[in-house]
Parts: sequence; C-alpha cells; structure tokens
Amino acid sequence: MDAFTSISFLAAFVAGIVALFAPCCITYLLPAYFGNIFRERRRVLLMTLVYSLGIFSVMLPVVLGAKALSLLFFRLHDQTYYIGGVFLLILAVLSLLGIKLPMINLHRKNTGKVDIWSSYTLGVFSGITSSCCAPVLIGVMTLSTLSPTALMSLGVGIFYVLGMVAPLYLASAFIDRHNILDRPIIRKSIGTINLFGNRYDVLVSNIVAAAVFLVTGLTTISLTRLGLLGMDSGQSQSTKLIQNVAFQVSDIAKGIPGLNFIFLIIIILLIIKLFKIGKK
Repeated sequence: MDAFTSISFLAAFVAGIVALFAPCCITYLLPAYFGNIFRERRRVLLMTLVYSLGIFSVMLPVVLGAKALSLLFFRLHDQTYYIGGVFLLILAVLSLLGIKLPMINLHRKNTGKVDIWSSYTLGVFSGITSSCCAPVLIGVMTLSTLSPTALMSLGVGIFYVLGMVAPLYLASAFIDRHNILDRPIIRKSIGTINLFGNRYDVLVSNIVAAAVFLVTGLTTISLTRLGLLGMDSGQSQSTKLIQNVAFQVSDIAKGIPGLNFIFLIIIILLIIKLFKIGKK
C-alpha cells in the first residue's frame, strides 16, 4: 500500500485525462466546450481558460472535503443531468440568436465581443455534471484521500482537473493556430430572425453552436432517461481504470526525485504562456 499513499501530480494529471473520456463526462463536457467556442469565435484560448475555471470552481470544493456537496451530487445524479440537458437546449436557442448568459439581454445583437461570464457559467454547469459522473468524482476523492497532507491533496485535485481540461487546451491551440473560427465562412451571416420586435443576425458559427448544444442536450436527456448515464451503468470499470492509471504512473514516478516540483513549474509556465497568447 506504501506505493500508493503518495500520489504524484503527474499521476493525478494523467488520471484526469483518462477521467475526461469516461462516458458520463465526455458526453456533456466536451460538446459543451466546442459549442461554446463556436459561439464566441474570438480569443479561443482565453475562453478555454475561463471555461475550465468554471469547472475548477465546482470540483475543488469536493477535493477540499465538501462531503455534503459530493453526497448531493450522488443523490441528485439523474436530476442534475436532466437540468444540464435542458440548460443546453436553452443555450441552443440563445446561441442561434447570438444572446449570451448569464445576463440575458433580448435587445442585444451580435457585437463580436467575447463574453467571459457566459463561458464561465457554462463551465460551472459542465463542472456540476462532471461531478455527478461517478468515475470522475470517485477518482478525485480517492486520489486526494491518499495524499499525506491537505496541501498535497489540494495539489492532486488541481492537477486531476487540469488533466481533464488539458485536451481542451490542445484543441483550442490547434483551432487558434489555424484561425479556423476566423474564416469568412464561419462569420458569414445567412439571414436574420425577427423576434419580439428585435432583429438578430444568424451567423454560420451561431448555427453550429446551436446544433451542438441541441444535439448534446437531447442526447444527455435521452441517455439519462434510458439509464445509460446512471451511477451503476458500467461506470465501475471506468473508475477502476482511472485509479489504476494513477497508481501505475505514481509507482513509476516515485523513482524520479523532485518530479512534483518540476511538473508544477512546467504547468505554471505553460499556463502563463497560454494566458498571454489568449489576451492578444
């Protein structure tokens, strides 16, 4: 057991990457992210950072020992997915019109400006649904419990969530590097919608975002209704996979002196670089 009582940051990070691909997590978190960046179109890296901060806001209290919160996620599992699905359906309609959250203004048209609070709100919802995913929640709680100190436990939780969102940063870097969302076809207006005396431009990017939110919302509701996102629907295998990956990586990494510190510095430098790029 001694080999498992000190989980490295690298092990938590890799386990987080595996956790993202748990069926109950990737079904909601990943499509919601892509819908969001197509809706925003600009400063993709910055919006990815804001989106991930919303996820952190929900996951870290669980890591810090918010037992009541974790129990709530378990008990209201299905209800949370239903609410999350309905939320995405609402976003589909709002995205088509170019209206953003959380301060809905029906008179606002497409201004071309990014909306940080909208991305953060969606990140919070994605964090809530991810916390209702048994493998994700059990994985982070197990790894943080095995950490020798509260500070180490917090570090493990942070790197676990960083692992979950790391693929999103890779995707945003690729999209930003190739200017995929800045191409004329993406920004093209194909018509207008008149609603309650207001006129809204319908952009191709808005249609893509609305379609992603619509399909994801309907899929989430349908899978929950069929019991395919339930706590016992094969999730134990995903949980074991996440834990086994963390233990194996940690067992290998324990032979590398100062690995936690080195990995921490590398991640901090990468975050700073991404933040600078995102602000441009």
